[in-house]
Order: sequence, then C-alpha cells, then structure tokens
Amino acid sequence: MAGPAADAPLVPRGRALRDAIILRLLAVERFVKGLFVLAAGYGVIQFRDSRDAIERAFHEDIPLLKPFTDKIGWNLENSAVVETIRRVVEAQSDTLLWAGIALIVYGVLQLVEGAGLWLLKRWGEYFALVATSLGLPIEIYELTERVTAFRIGALVINVAAVVYLLVSKRLFGIRGGHKAYEAERHEMSLMEVEHAAEEPAAKHDAAPVRTAG
Repeated sequence: MAGPAADAPLVPRGRALRDAIILRLLAVERFVKGLFVLAAGYGVIQFRDSRDAIERAFHEDIPLLKPFTDKIGWNLENSAVVETIRRVVEAQSDTLLWAGIALIVYGVLQLVEGAGLWLLKRWGEYFALVATSLGLPIEIYELTERVTAFRIGALVINVAAVVYLLVSKRLFGIRGGHKAYEAERHEMSLMEVEHAAEEPAAKHDAAPVRTAG
C-alpha cells in the first residue's frame, strides 16, 4: 500500500497494542463477573420463595465455578459479590426480589462496561473508570471488617486501574484530555509506520552488491 505515512490507518502497535491488551483483559474479567452476577440475580428471583433451593444452589453449585474463576485470578470465596449473595440468601422474600433485580442491573452494567473496553471505545474507558471508582469505598470498607490478601490485592489492582485510565487515557481533561490523547496516538502510529517503511530500505542498502567476475 503506497502513499504518505500520515494517511496510513491507525494500526495498534507498540504501546497502543499493549494498551489494547490491558483493556481487553479487563473486559474479559467484566464479562465473566457480569455473567456470574446475572445468573445469581436470576436464581434469586426465580427461587426466592424456595429458600432451601437457594441455599442448596449457593452451597453446592457456586463452588463448581471455583476452578474456572481461579484461572482468571478471581478469588470466588472472598468475592464481595459472593458475600452479598450469602447475605441475600438469609433475607425475606420481598427483599430477595429487590436484591435479585439489583444483581441483574449490576450484571448488565458489567457486561456493558466489558463491551466498551473490548471494543476500545472512549465511553467504555469512562464507564470503567467511574464504575471502578464507585467500588473503591466498598472495598476499603470491607478491609475495615476483615483484612485478607485477596481484598488488599483487589484494592491495589482497582486503584492501579483507575490511575492507569486517568493518566494513560487522559480522561476528564487530564494531560490535555481527548485531543492530546488522539494527537499522541496518531503521532506514535505515524512514527511506527515510518519506522516500518524504513526497515526494508535499510536492509536493501545494506545488502552486498555482487559484481561480475
């Protein structure tokens, strides 16, 4: 494909590619959590009048997910979501209904956030930043109740995610905001395209010239 490097499409390379990988890893985590919460909300609503069935599902079925959640680094047993469900199981029928609805809404929000991150959309980054920030006070409060390595790790990861999104993606006008972010992204892509175009020429110039003997 010939033409000026400035007209080349923005292809994720180098730092842009690393950013895309990080965002999509976050998206996978949101998808998994969202599906799990949706299933929990549906189960709570469906079986809210059968407390025994809910307790049996909670104690027998949820542990079956542990091998899968361990693979993605999500400690299911110490999860705030599972802790919430554990408390919900002991609630009244009307409370269970509203708790189930709240879980479904939260699960949908997780999926929307995951979709925005996976598609590398600007609104997905804002969505993730706001949602993660709103969860930080809850995680801090949980640490005041009981300190565990998982809870400390989760808090550190989420704080790092917030800082990363704010600084690296220049959200809310930080470091020049969206315009500066797009300019930096375009400049980096342009430099990488030009560098890629120069490599074949350099190899050609370095190739030995054979003379007729």
